[in-house]
This record gives sequence, structure tokens and C-alpha cells, in this order.
Amino acid sequence: MNTSSALEVHEGCKGCKIGAPGSFCTTASEILDAMDVLGFGATYPKGSVLFSEGESPRGVMILCKGRVKVYINSAEGKTLILRVAKPGDVLGLRSVIANRPRQATAETIETSRVTFFRREDFLRLLREHGELSLKAAQQLSTSYETACEQVRSIGLAGSAPRKLARFLLDWTADGKKVGPGVRGVLTLTHEEIGQLINASRETVTRTLGEFKHHQLVQLKGSVISIPDRSALEHVMTDASPRI
Repeated sequence: MNTSSALEVHEGCKGCKIGAPGSFCTTASEILDAMDVLGFGATYPKGSVLFSEGESPRGVMILCKGRVKVYINSAEGKTLILRVAKPGDVLGLRSVIANRPRQATAETIETSRVTFFRREDFLRLLREHGELSLKAAQQLSTSYETACEQVRSIGLAGSAPRKLARFLLDWTADGKKVGPGVRGVLTLTHEEIGQLINASRETVTRTLGEFKHHQLVQLKGSVISIPDRSALEHVMTDASPRI
């Protein structure tokens, strides 16, 4: 498993093309200038641990490119993925603001680029720029909503087909539209998907096979295609899916 690598030249927040709603990248020009002065950019390969559960909060990371899984481990060694962060998300925000140890581990699941801000610099930015403080509040609110959705999915979604259908629809929400369907790249392993929906790797593999048999999904390497999203949505909402 890789660990954090040396920081590289920061490409700059001002020229950022993410533009995700609620992201720090959409703040005023003078704030982006200040962020460019204080930020440190780095690119990490798949499997890099950005920070670990229990660590002191040295700073926050804005995910600029790639995806990062945020997870916790039980004393018995069981892993539960809390969320998969996307470009524009801030990692480690709660622990930095509260000055509390990290509650989870963050690990890249594909080559990812992040911008790091030291805790003292980031807190100063929040104090000096009200707009940035509002963005931070929005990020915390979004993280809370994501956690609630995760609890609802694990505890209330019911069957494995229903939970897997929800995951696939969420994962490909920003994929390439192809008629009534969508195509995307699935960078999680079956085991990681199971950790996200609270199912065994064997259950994920079997259910994906059933989805393919019923032509609900198509898999070619890491490329996943959903020919008709409405058909998969029916599995997610059906009281007794026959998959």
C-alpha cells in the first residue's frame, strides 16, 4: 500500500476547471489568489493513503482529480467505506475545524491530484473570507447528508440487488450519456463495493452476474454500461426484486 508522496508544483486554484457546486473552486477571484499562495499540489497513484484514522489533523486536502475512498475499520478488521470523494470534495475538513483526530482513513482508488492546505493556513483563510467559511459549512452539510444516505442504504435498502443498483446508479450519475443509458469507469473492486454497501465480495460478484444476465449492466474491463437507467431504477425501488 502506498503512502503520501512528495508534494509537487501546485497548478493553481484560479485556473481550476472543476466548478462543482459548493466547491471551494467557485469562490471569488481574490480568494482563489490567496489559496494559490498557500496550497501545495500533489499527484498520488492508486492505493495511496492520504491520511489515516487516529492521526492528528495537519491540514485539509481538496480533491482536484480522481476518486478517494474514505473508510473506517472495526477491531475485528472489517472495513466499511463511508463515501467515495469526487473532484471538488474537501478531505479532512471536520477534524481540522474541530481539532480532533481523524475519524477515518482516506485512500486513492485511482490516480488522484489533491491540493493540501496546512491547518493554520486554512483556518486563517476561513477567518478572513466569509464566502470560504460558507463553502466549508456547505461541505460539512454535504458530508452529513452523504453519511445519512449511507446509513439509509446499508440499514434500510433491504436486498443486495437493491443496494447494488443504488450504488451503480450513483456511481455512473456523471457518466457519458448513451441514449437512455450511461457509461462510466468502475475503479472499485468487488470487495470494495461490498465494503460500501455492506455485502460480501461473493454477493457482489453473484449479483453483478445476475444483472449482466438480465442485461441491466454490461461490463468490459473497467468500463461499465447501463443500457437503460430506468430498468435499474426499477430494481432499486421494487418491493421484491426478482433478480
